[in-house]
Amino acid sequence: MQTFVAVAESGSVSAGAERVFLSQSSVSEQLKKLEERAGQPLFVRSKQGVAATQAGARLLDHARRILAMSEAALDDLQGRSLDGELRIAITDYYRPHDIARILKTFSEQHPRLKLHVTVLPSAVIDSSAAENDAFDIGLSLRLVVPASRRARGNHVGPRTQSSVVRREKLIWAIAADANPHVSTPYPLVLLPSTCQLQRFVVKLLDERKVPYLISHSASGVAGLQLALKAGLGIGCLNESSLGAGVIACPPGVTLPALPEVEFHLLPGRADENAHVSSARVALARLFS
Repeated sequence: MQTFVAVAESGSVSAGAERVFLSQSSVSEQLKKLEERAGQPLFVRSKQGVAATQAGARLLDHARRILAMSEAALDDLQGRSLDGELRIAITDYYRPHDIARILKTFSEQHPRLKLHVTVLPSAVIDSSAAENDAFDIGLSLRLVVPASRRARGNHVGPRTQSSVVRREKLIWAIAADANPHVSTPYPLVLLPSTCQLQRFVVKLLDERKVPYLISHSASGVAGLQLALKAGLGIGCLNESSLGAGVIACPPGVTLPALPEVEFHLLPGRADENAHVSSARVALARLFS
């Protein structure tokens, strides 16, 4: 089941094999046996990877619950079962299409734990972590930029003892049905200036003297996705935020190359409760 979920979520046998630390041949053999047991195909295979069939999608729901129950049982037996309340602050750039499922899985693993989830800008999460007790666990986004740009002050996020749980590409995005020949000045869809990533994008365009105009300002990543899907312009998103109706800009759109981003799980405070520390470890497994 772990192998099946890893392949289904990553969209390829090779990527799934990396997640479960097995060879591709071992993963393929496991999937073959699982399909034989199920009596029907669970994946449609192509050059682009794999996609779950209808039967595979149904099994995926069961598999996630089974794995969550297995983790919960083991935690309970080993005295790691969590209860009480837990406050999580998270950036809305982090896997917006998957975050609800991830938090649901975490809740199923720890049914006695009451979750309070807040979506905040990464800058607020990073700055608030050590200053107050607004949340127990924070997950923020930071740019991965070359040392030369850091030397000029072009970096996003502090350098702290945080844990990197995920790394993704940044992509110039546009509506899937948009005209591939976009004229300049490029119409930009942006978030407010409080978003460090969007400030970086504007500064990058200014440095490269790329002509642009701000055609739409969204309040959050969900609004940014809708504006892009509606064809209101070009925007910058991390890979897992693209979603249906939004694609990477075609080669004809000459925009500067973008760096990667990392999602950082912030370190615990010196006076942190044991159950918060245990929850951070459990969340790190799901966030990765």
